[in-house]
Amino acid sequence: MISWLIALAAGAAGAGAAYARVRAHGRLVPALLRALSVTSLAALALNAVVGARRVPPPLVALDVSASWGRGRDAAAFTTLARRAREEGGDSLYLFGDSLRLAGDSLTTTDRASRVRPAAERAMAAGRPLVVFTDGEIDDPEALRAVLAGSRVVTGPAGSGADAAVVDVRAPRVASAGDTVAVRVTVGAGTGAAPGGTLRLELAGRRVASLPFEALPALGERTVTMTFVVPAGNGPAELRAVIEVAGDAEPGNDAASAVLDLTAGAAAVLVSTSPDLDSRELAALLRGTVLLPTRAYFRVAPGQWREDQALQPVGEEVVRRAVREAPVVVLHGDTALFGPPREVTRGALALVAPPAAPQGEWFATGAPLSPMSTPLSGTMWDSLPPLDVSPALPPNAQFDVLETRRARRLDQRVAIVGWERPRRVVVAGASGFWRWRFGGGVGSDAFTAVWGSILDWLAGESADARAAYPVPGAVRAGEVIQWRRGAGGDSVVRAAIVRRDGGGREDSLVLRFGSGNGVMQQPAPPPGRYEVRTPGGSSLLVVNPSAELLPRRPTVADGAIGSGTTMGEAPRARDVPWLFAVALLALCAEWLARRRVGLR
Repeated sequence: MISWLIALAAGAAGAGAAYARVRAHGRLVPALLRALSVTSLAALALNAVVGARRVPPPLVALDVSASWGRGRDAAAFTTLARRAREEGGDSLYLFGDSLRLAGDSLTTTDRASRVRPAAERAMAAGRPLVVFTDGEIDDPEALRAVLAGSRVVTGPAGSGADAAVVDVRAPRVASAGDTVAVRVTVGAGTGAAPGGTLRLELAGRRVASLPFEALPALGERTVTMTFVVPAGNGPAELRAVIEVAGDAEPGNDAASAVLDLTAGAAAVLVSTSPDLDSRELAALLRGTVLLPTRAYFRVAPGQWREDQALQPVGEEVVRRAVREAPVVVLHGDTALFGPPREVTRGALALVAPPAAPQGEWFATGAPLSPMSTPLSGTMWDSLPPLDVSPALPPNAQFDVLETRRARRLDQRVAIVGWERPRRVVVAGASGFWRWRFGGGVGSDAFTAVWGSILDWLAGESADARAAYPVPGAVRAGEVIQWRRGAGGDSVVRAAIVRRDGGGREDSLVLRFGSGNGVMQQPAPPPGRYEVRTPGGSSLLVVNPSAELLPRRPTVADGAIGSGTTMGEAPRARDVPWLFAVALLALCAEWLARRRVGLR
């Protein structure tokens, strides 16, 4: 509008300047023609808008994730797909685990519902987005920034009764005779779930079972199931299965984890001077880090007790446990059995309390170390004091925890560590139990510090496999994290054999970057796989896609988007007739001037 006002003013000024002092009869017509030509030329110079904004057609995207088949009528997707084709025409896009153009046939088999690629393409093209979906989108936040004029169209929800195993949490390692607690989360679909039975199977054999009570629509419940680990060696599939009458989706009735069976305990804690620190460390190993733990306390010279039952055990039993365990925590006299690095084979934590009181030292921070990331949010300024030894090994590869004396500038390092040739942590402090007993921030700090240390120690690769998957169970559509083994090879060739699919064997090449012991690969189709690498084999379980699990809708019908709709309005230089108007007006003015006797 402003451009046209300027152009009209220029036209009037041009006509006035040329004919204001001309007294010839009939000057009105050439003056109007001059005004028209100058106005047209000014509009062309300013490239003024000459029409309404042309809003581009929307980009239409159809959700083809596998969740369409969970308890819904097959006609629901067909109806919505027909509407999407009518609106999208030849440019209908499909989204799920990838974004692509639709073909002649449509199948709902994608293992994810990611709409972000469609939203980014629509915004890059300056077009609104129309999403046809079942309402269960993985990343609904991606739709907040799409352009105004976008909208969501959802199909009907499923109505059948459905019970599903949502998650299975179990220790990574267990030994024969251990009592293992497994947390199983069960969920119900939109049609609720009747009562039934929940059972656990280890390597195909039932080890636990309990009745399952009815769940309301979209409800969830977590139960703890325990069993005594039988004798075994190597990885085994731990499978949770739920059975209810009239279940609408059998594909989500089971989920698995992988449990490594060993001859000895996964973690051993030995204390020659039992105190509250050692008791809390044992509880943390069992409850938070989820490692099957044996703890032994020396109550008198030559007399040892097992921590839970307080049954007497021989010193040779303690020595053997220290020698065989993948993770060992030595508290008190850490050299009782000899040099600690020589009497153990796995990761090692040495906790040596000061021999004499050292005053009050307050934790101030966690320097850069393998544990610094989980400790970054810890509130150090509100923790009780520690007793910190003045002498720690001087050749540590990194510091874990720093302390300072109150109202003084003295500083001491309380915990140090080594990553090579194997993982070792040395703590020259005591009094951590005060953090735990205080609750709140202190208890969280205790869990963060020692939980991250013990979890890092438990991640040490002590076996001979060239590479192995961590964790051993994932869902279809996710990525598998592969960890380089003790060999340190940068290129590992693996054979993947499907145990439940006729023994088909596929090859896989794992390439680890320089200084990087972890890489990721997409998961294969659901099933149980044996992974063979130099040095040994692993078990990989791929559970059914998360798209088969019941969940609440994340988007609803209606308009979405907060961005401004983009669209180009036609401009003066894009309109050929405006050039013609300017030229014809100039020619007509010349003729009119001649008729009234002007040059």
